[in-house]
Parts: sequence; structure tokens; C-alpha cells
Amino acid sequence: MKCKGALLFLLLVLTSFIPLYIIVARKKTEMPDNQKQAKIIRNPYFAGSFYPQNPNELNQKIDGFLNLSLLLKKEEDLKILFVPHAGIDYSGRTAAEGFKQIAGKNYSKVIILGASHTKAFSNAAVFSSGIWKTPLGETTVNDQLVKKLIDGRNIIADNGPHQNEHSLEVELIFLQKVLKNFTIVPILVSQTSEELINTLAQKIAENLGDSLLVISSDLSHYPDWETANMVDKKTIAGILSGKKEYFEQTLKNNENQNYLNLETCACGENAIRIGLKVAEILQITDFELLKYENSGGLSTFAKASADRNRVVGYASIGAYSANNENMQKEALSLARKTLENSFSQNINPLFSLSSPLFQKKLGAFVTLRKNNELRGCIGTFESDKLLSQVISEMALAAAFDDPRFPPLTKDELKEIKIEISILTSKQKIDDWKKIELGKHGVVIENGLRSGTFLPQVAVETGWNLKEFLVQLCTQKAGLPQNCYKDPSVNIYTFEAQVFEEI
Repeated sequence: MKCKGALLFLLLVLTSFIPLYIIVARKKTEMPDNQKQAKIIRNPYFAGSFYPQNPNELNQKIDGFLNLSLLLKKEEDLKILFVPHAGIDYSGRTAAEGFKQIAGKNYSKVIILGASHTKAFSNAAVFSSGIWKTPLGETTVNDQLVKKLIDGRNIIADNGPHQNEHSLEVELIFLQKVLKNFTIVPILVSQTSEELINTLAQKIAENLGDSLLVISSDLSHYPDWETANMVDKKTIAGILSGKKEYFEQTLKNNENQNYLNLETCACGENAIRIGLKVAEILQITDFELLKYENSGGLSTFAKASADRNRVVGYASIGAYSANNENMQKEALSLARKTLENSFSQNINPLFSLSSPLFQKKLGAFVTLRKNNELRGCIGTFESDKLLSQVISEMALAAAFDDPRFPPLTKDELKEIKIEISILTSKQKIDDWKKIELGKHGVVIENGLRSGTFLPQVAVETGWNLKEFLVQLCTQKAGLPQNCYKDPSVNIYTFEAQVFEEI
């Protein structure tokens, strides 16, 4: 009995130390938090098919394309780059013309957006974290920017669609050649609703900053050489307009022609639509065609045999952001000079404008204030006139044609502070709750009655959303106070770049 008791006691003592030993052992072998999960690695699926697998051969080929490309001298920053993604023996020369424009630039983050060729899904699929490898090296996914973009509803973390998709991988090899020390956010879309397009575009616009947005798309698929040239010219014009709706209408017009063997005008159509929406939100209007070719050409294809009966189109297009500070100063000076000269009967002042934005056809409102009180406000949403002319005309209208106020006098002008709002296109919404105060301007229309509030109205008044809409219905549109709830009433939102004299 004593032996059994002693043995039992010894076992109890020994086993009491086992958990402690296990804990200590775990602490010694446990990896730090940042090493617990192995990094996700996306391997180069298309090396050896869309582009050479051998790094030396790939470097030599891309360098050859870049050496043939011309650098467009622009003072503005390239913010959105539309480039093709076919096998580089086909589209590499055209793509290189686009990537040449950012060679050596300091883009620390690049968002690469394309449309899936292999999977159908209704969200934007963001590659969440890890590393993308190519024969030229490794590039890290910027998981912090990913977190800012995903919303868990329309924009989700989903690596699946990226596994067997070439449209972003082909862009990465060019980025790795022309940039240093950059991270990426790869995004794929497939079936897109207007809500998804607007939500993703807004998220990208809010977080683009000094980053670059790359839109991956080829153009016409499989018509003959003559048809491709004709169709692609129209599609490119749609992109160069900088307007999503104009681009969409261009594609519809092309499709309605029933061109033989034309399967699509742009395989990355939905990615392009999002890119154009981003441009509208950021008021990027300076678009440049850098190069166009199609696979029916022989001269630039090192290994590809050209078939003019069945071709694919390729284009590189850059969208450049204007120098906003300089543009705003010029716009305000133009408005003031217009008013000053109106009293000397010189309605059209001679004024030098350097920003390319003034050569675009955009809507604008001009607001006049005297002692912080409204003294006139007139504007137009869409115009067939250049922005420079719109600003001059709206300044005169706000001063002399606003029916709420008597015409401005010459003596008052020195007391007037000018504010200008340059507008994006109106977008119809189906739910008034989608309006974001301070960000969205709103238009309400019912028959011949309509009313408009600029985005800054909500900030200046302190109204909540319902108060804002009640005042818009009654004060501006002359409609019942709850008209915004009426299904027969059309509600539009828009955004504005707003600036004023100091």
C-alpha cells in the first residue's frame, strides 16, 4: 500500500509540471504574430504563354518596346492609364507606350483594375494580401489600401477570380520594369450594377491620392482589320470624352451596327466604365491617346503572325489631372475680370488660361456673396460650350440675371466674393437615402418644375438630410415638402469642385 501510495504521489507531482512544460515549450517555438500565417503568393500563371518565362528574354523584349516609345511632355500628373493586356507579342508595343509615360515616376501604390475573362461574379473581387510573382520579381499587395477599399457588400476580399486571369498579370510585368518600390491593389470585376460601379469608383477616387489607377482592356475582338479600325476609333473617342455615359452610348451604337464577327468593343468594358467614373468624380478631363494598333498590323509583332480577317484592337490612353490650384486661381480671375469689364462694356476680356480643363465642355455655377450673404447664383449642369466660356457667362448671369436680386452695381463689385463650382454629370438615383450631405449636390425634377442645391448648401445651413430635401422641394422646386418620396419625381445627384476667392 505504501509503495502504491508513493507511486501515485510521484505521478501527481510529475504530471502537475507537464502543462507548465508545454506552455514554456510553446512560447519557445511559437512564431511571432506577423509570421503565423505564411504570405499568400500568386505565382505567374501566364509566364511562357502571354510573355516569356525567361527573365532575360522578358527584360530584353520589354526594353525593346519601351525604347521605341515616346514620352509625352505633360505638366500634369498621369492618374489613370488605360492599357491592353494581350500576349505582349501582340499588344506589348501599344502597352509600352502607356507605361513609358510613368517610367521612373514616384507612384508608391498602383491600383490595377480589370474584367474577368473566366469567371462570372457580381462583386468587385479584391486580392486581399500577399505577393504577386513574375519572372521579373515580387510585388507586395498593399493590404492597408485594400482595407480602405472593401466594404463587405459590393467590394469584397476575394482571391479566387485572380488565380487564372491574365489581364492584371500582364500589366504587372510592365509596372515592374518602369517603377521601383511600389505596392499594388489588384481588382477584378465581372457583372456590374450601377451601384457597384458608383461605389467602387467613389472608393477609388477617395483613396487614389498620389497613386496610379491602371485600367486593363483590349478593344474590338475578332472583326476584320477595316472594321476594327472603324469601331476602335469610335470606342477610343468614347474614352477620350472622359464621360462614362458617352462611352456607354458609343458602345451601344457600335453594337447596333451588327458588324460581322464583332464579339465585343472592349473586353474590359466594365473596368473602363469604372475608370471613367473615377475621372468624373476627380474632375480629370485631360485624356490623351498615346497609341493605337490592332493585331492585323505586321510591323511591331516579333513572333505573331497577322491575320487581317480576325483581329483584336489595342490602345493606350492616359488621363491627366490638372494643376487644380493654378486652375482655380485662373477661373476666379476670369470671373472677376469678366465682371469688371462688363461695366466698361468689354464683355469678353482677353485672358490667358493655361489649364487644359478650360478647353473641356463642363457645367459650372458661379455664386456671388456680399458680406457673407448670397448676392446671386446661376449655373448650368451640361453645356456644349467650353468651361472658360461657361464661367464667364455664368458670372454675368449671377450678377445681372438672378431674379432674386437687383442687378449688381459697379460700386458693389469690390465687396463681392466669387465662388465657382465645377460640376460632374448628373446621376439619377432610385433612393433619396443614398444622398450624402456635403458631398452630393441634388436636383429634383417633376414635369416642368425643378430645383437644385449645390453640395455646400447642406454644410452652410446645417440641415439634416430630410430638412435639406424639404427645402429643396418647397423653396427651389415649388413642390410639396415630401416630394422627394414621390416615385414620379426624378432625383439626381452630382458632385462639384468648389473654390472661392480668399
